[in-house]
Amino acid sequence: MRIRLAAVALVPALLAGCGAEVAGTAATVGKLQATQAEQAVSQQEQLKKKLDGALQSGAAAASAAARQ
Repeated sequence: MRIRLAAVALVPALLAGCGAEVAGTAATVGKLQATQAEQAVSQQEQLKKKLDGALQSGAAAASAAARQ
């Protein structure tokens, strides 16, 4: 009977540990995803700046060609 009681007391403790691990993993994954999202926004802004620069260069070249 004591073994059964000890097992019953041990199971919730083990399950509680698993819950903490899952919560910690979820928090880590959430932080990684937030970092990836920030990097994606940064890359998008850099690409937009490059594209704007290329469009301005193309427009300047077309304007210069039209003047000749």
